[in-house]
Amino acid sequence: MERELLLLGLLRRADMHGYQLHEFINQNMGSCVDLKKPTAYFLLDKMAEKGWIPQTEMQEGNRPPRRVYQVTAEGEAVFQRLLRQNLTEHHPARFTGDIGLTFLDVLPPQEACELLQVRRMALADELEGVRAIPVHAGSSQLVIEHRARHLQTELDWLDEVIARLG
Repeated sequence: MERELLLLGLLRRADMHGYQLHEFINQNMGSCVDLKKPTAYFLLDKMAEKGWIPQTEMQEGNRPPRRVYQVTAEGEAVFQRLLRQNLTEHHPARFTGDIGLTFLDVLPPQEACELLQVRRMALADELEGVRAIPVHAGSSQLVIEHRARHLQTELDWLDEVIARLG
């Protein structure tokens, strides 16, 4: 239900068509959610069927008509419920890279360190990119700060592992 929460939350801020929603999510929310365009449209259609967001056709110049979505009173009530539910739940992180760590002792320590250094560089690059994001107004900034903190903690931990192996 976090994807519905995201879509409803964004539509509360402004009426948008599907492409606008998808672009905003890709550019600003990629660290929170992986939402492919077909899935976004599927969810928008389902939410429209449930009466949470009506869709109206809008024509812009010579472009094909687009469906613009807005939140209904029922959609607002669902948003409020999902928001409260999401904030109270723990969402465990899954670290798929730990699978390789399980078998790290199969490799010679020097090779293991070299491979982990490659991972470290990727982490450092991602952290640098997150830190370069301009400050956002309001609570949206918390998402950026959370991502940066997670990446920094992961980087610190990885440094300890590399030192232990070296």
